[in-house]
Parts: sequence; structure tokens; C-alpha cells
Amino acid sequence: MSKKFKIIGGIAFAALLGTIIWALFFRHEHTEGDGHDHDHAGEKAEAAHEEGGHEENPAVKEVHLNEAQYKATGLVLGGFEKKNLSEVINANGYTKLPPQNQAQVSVQLPGTIQSIKVIEGQAVKAGQVLATMQSMAFNNLRLDREKLNQELAASQTNLEYLKLEFARQKELTDENVNAKKVFQKVSSDLQMEEAKIKTLKNQIGILSQNIQIGGNSSSPTINIIAPISGHITEVHVTIGSAAEVGKPLFSIVDNSKMHVDLLVYEKDLFKVKPGQTVRFILTNQDGSELRGKVFSVGKSFENETKSVAVHADILNERQLLIPGMYVNALVDVGSSTVDALPVDAVIKAEGREFIFVLGEEAAAGGAKEVAAHDEEEGHSHDDGDPHEEAEGKEYHFQRIEVKSGASQLGYVQVTPLQPLAAGQNIVVKGAYYLQSHLTKSEGGGGHEH
Repeated sequence: MSKKFKIIGGIAFAALLGTIIWALFFRHEHTEGDGHDHDHAGEKAEAAHEEGGHEENPAVKEVHLNEAQYKATGLVLGGFEKKNLSEVINANGYTKLPPQNQAQVSVQLPGTIQSIKVIEGQAVKAGQVLATMQSMAFNNLRLDREKLNQELAASQTNLEYLKLEFARQKELTDENVNAKKVFQKVSSDLQMEEAKIKTLKNQIGILSQNIQIGGNSSSPTINIIAPISGHITEVHVTIGSAAEVGKPLFSIVDNSKMHVDLLVYEKDLFKVKPGQTVRFILTNQDGSELRGKVFSVGKSFENETKSVAVHADILNERQLLIPGMYVNALVDVGSSTVDALPVDAVIKAEGREFIFVLGEEAAAGGAKEVAAHDEEEGHSHDDGDPHEEAEGKEYHFQRIEVKSGASQLGYVQVTPLQPLAAGQNIVVKGAYYLQSHLTKSEGGGGHEH
């Protein structure tokens, strides 16, 4: 009997133990299942948020800036420009002035500088007095001319006497009253005097020309004048210094006729022709593009290089240009154009290329919350407050994937991979800031607002 009770008790104990183990296991499985299901629900909610929110296309992302951030970043907006970036020839060169627009001012007679009336950088007109000079050589010319004038006057008086004597001797000779020998001498003297007068007049004329070149014949001071209009670039003399013949005293340049000399290599030479458009930027300046037109192609190689000088007029010239400035240029040898943006407008991220476009401006939620709070507290809100309105603005920038092409003179061909609205505002400067802002916000989690 006791053995039977032992068996029955063992079976009951085993059943009880099994029940407890089954209950514990089922509870544990149910708890884990609950957690797992909740996790999936959270992921599904997040996915639903993403699909219904900002990221239908993973490449399209947004950056939101408030008014203060927008002003602080210094973003520059623009749009596509038509540029010829395909059928062009690259060339380097420099700005140059033709010899007709440069002058070295010197004197024809030696002397001493008495006064200087200009300074370096000053604009002058052709014929303007640059300096005055005293010259002993100039005074000697004036004295020599006076002596020749006196000698000419005496010869002219003697000529009148000889003409009368010639007529009298001729009459006596015709009447055989006087010997022919006397008549012949008077005739010879008359011819010699006429030749002398002619020579004196020529000498006086030459002296007068020299005096006129040197200065005013009525004054011992010589005026040194500007032969062309332009700007004084160098002054080589001081008051009291000696002015030597042929030695430059002043340098003048007229930058209004500036052109560029471009060095084109032999392989591209046959493509360049007069009349073609040239676009170039100054190598060490602000990158502004200037335009020109080819007017001449050189007929020989420059020095020992296999390049030929191509001369081009500058069409939209600026007075800031000076001779010898280096340029990078493109000679348009074709007519096809493409949509292009400044190179700073395109950023690279995630192995792809993007631009940022400006969406519609919207009022930030913060401004709406302030307005609602004011209404609850019974405070009046002045809708015309420009300061509060400015603080409430929010700027939405959307990142758009693009494909870039040829890049020249600071511009790059850009093809958007999705349609853009006509006249869409594109960030042409500051795109890297927006990308870093986007990267930072993604690294911190959540969406950037």
C-alpha cells in the first residue's frame, strides 16, 4: 500500500513541477513576444513617418534655417546661366597696350628743370604742361635767329640797291656809255644777294621750328608738354635736375585701348580666326569674367615656344586693368551652349553630386506658439511688428542630386536628375555650409528644423 502511495505521490509531484515549468516558460515567451512586437511597431511607425514626411527619395533632403541663420551664413542665390563650355580653346596670356597708347616724354634740348606740375597717377590731357625748363641752348637758338633776321634785313636792303644799280648799268650799257664789265659785275652781285636772302630765310625757318619744338619763342622758359592723354606712371626728374636730350622725364599710359595677347599652341592654331569671342578672367583678381574679340592672329612663333600670339580687343573693359596682368582665357570656336552654375554651387557627398534649391518661405512654429500664448494670456499682438515677423521666417533648402559636366573659368555644366521649376532659386555660394549643417543634424539624430 505504501508503494502505491509513493507512486501516486511521485506522479502528482511531477505533474505539479511540469505545470510550474510550463507556466514560467509561457510567461517568458509571451513577454519576449510582446517586446518584439512593440519594436516592430516602432520601426513601422518611424518608416511611416519617413515615407509620409521628408524622405520619399533618400537623396532628397532638406535643411531649414531661421532668419538669423540665413543672414549669418551669407548665402548667395542665383540660377542657371548659358555658357559655352564645350567647343573652346584654353589659352593663357596677359594684358597689353599698343605702342600708340604709351609715351616717354623727353626734351630736344638740354636744360634744367624749373618746375614740375604733375605727380604719379595723375590723369593728363594731350598738350598739357607737365614741367618747365630753362635752357642755355634754347636761348642760343633764339640769339642765332635774331642775328639771321638782322642779316636778312641788311641783305634785303642791299638787294634793293643792287636792283636799282642793275637797271642803271643796263641802261648805260645799252647806250654804250658804260663798259659791259661794270654791268656784268652788278648783275652778278644781284644774283648772289638774292641767293643769300633765300639761304637766310631757310635757316631762319629751321631755327624757328627748333624753337617752336623747344618752347615759346618769346620766353626763355621751355614748356614740357604731354604728347598723349592718359595717366602719369613715372616721374624721373626733380626740380633743379638736368634734363638730357633723349632721356625720359615722364612716362604716360592710356589704358583705354587695352587688349590681351593670348598664347595659342600650334595644334589649336588652325581653329582660331579673327572675330571669334574670347572670355577670360584675371588670374590674381576677383574672378570676374571679361569678354573680348579676336582681331589678329600672329604669323610667327613667340620666342622658342610652339605658341602663337593671338590679339583680342577687350569689349567690357574696366579702368582697373593695367598692362602685364595675367589672364586665363577661353576662345569660343563653336556655338553650342549648356546650362551652367558656379563651381561652388555643386557639392559632393555620399559619392554623388548635389545642389541646394530654395523652397517657399514659411512662418516658424515658434512664432505661432508665441501668438497663441499671447491670446491665452489676453495680450494683444501687433501683426505689423516687422521684427517679430522677421524672426518667424523659415527658409527651406532642398538638396537635389545632379550630374556635372565640363568645368571652365569657374563654371560647371549641371544637369539636374529631377525636374526643377522655372526660375528656381539655386544656392550658388554657401552650398558647403548647408551640406555641413545637414551632416551635423543627421549625426545628432532627428530632422533638422
